[in-house]
This record gives sequence, C-alpha cells and structure tokens, in this order.
Amino acid sequence: MKKINEIFYSIQGEGYFTGTSTVFVRFSGCNLRCPFCDTEHKEGKMLSDDDIIAEIRRYPALHVVLTGGEPCMQVTYDLVDKIKATGRFVQIETNGTLVPPVNIDWITCSPKEGGKTVVINPNELKVVYIGQDMSQYDKYSAGIYYLQPCSGQNTKEVINYIKEHPKWKLSLQIHKILNVR
Repeated sequence: MKKINEIFYSIQGEGYFTGTSTVFVRFSGCNLRCPFCDTEHKEGKMLSDDDIIAEIRRYPALHVVLTGGEPCMQVTYDLVDKIKATGRFVQIETNGTLVPPVNIDWITCSPKEGGKTVVINPNELKVVYIGQDMSQYDKYSAGIYYLQPCSGQNTKEVINYIKEHPKWKLSLQIHKILNVR
C-alpha cells in the first residue's frame, strides 16, 4: 500500500517534457521540508499498486510522472514495472536523496537545500533558484540542466544567471503561468 496525495491528469508544466499530456501520481510524505513546496504531506489515501494502475488507465496519456513529496520513499521496482506494462513512459521527480528504482525511464532530480543527494547522474537536473551558491551543483552529470525561478518571483535574476552560465536552461512553471491544473 502506498500513501497517495492525489492522481490527476494534466500537462507537464516544467522541465524537458513541458506541454506533454501527463498522468501525475503525487505521493504523500517527504524527507525534507522546503518552504516553497506545493504538497500537503499529511493528506492522502492508501492505495494498492493495482488501485494506482487502475487510476492511471482512466487517462489516455502515455506519460506518467511520479512526484510528491518525495516519491522514492514509496515507489518500488514492481510498481514501475506494472505502470510500464500498460505501455506508459515513467518519469520520476525526486529531490535525489534516495535512490529511485532502476527501471525508471526518466529521472528529474531537483535537489533541495539541506538534502544530501545520492542521485548525481539524472536525465535532467532542475534547480529552483533562490540565490544559492551554484557551485554545489558542479558534481552533477546531467543530460540537461534547468534553472527555475522560485514561484516566478526572481525570473529576471534567473535569466541573467543563465546568460552568464549557458549550460543552464530556463524552466518556467507553465502550468502556473497558464493557470492549468
């Protein structure tokens, strides 16, 4: 049984797959507490893997994002295998402090202040910029590096940083800008 905050259908609003129709499985609970987090970690209902799969099957999207909270606290190889058996591509959005199952198709690591990351070779690294020392991310070997304004409040600062450090790309929370669930 997994504690699930919500399962919903929308578009991916940030990172590499922006604009892709997506089923989001938001897990409850996290091992970090970030001041800008948009998840209520105490809320949720207990669902079996089969319940989760049944809910995912309700939607036509072939892209599934496992997010949270911190999904790696609950996601298992078996759950990912069952999702993939339905013909879907599985992405995980993790803070990188726990090792995700090896059968994940795409790892988005979004490290947070105060967390000791163990995922240093993700497909994409997505950093929420709050003025931190960016040299701490030099240890990562990601396919793509995204820098994201914190709740859209410091976009100009992020753009200026990217212009000075071109390995980074801008990631905006398009779903919030467009007011899309």
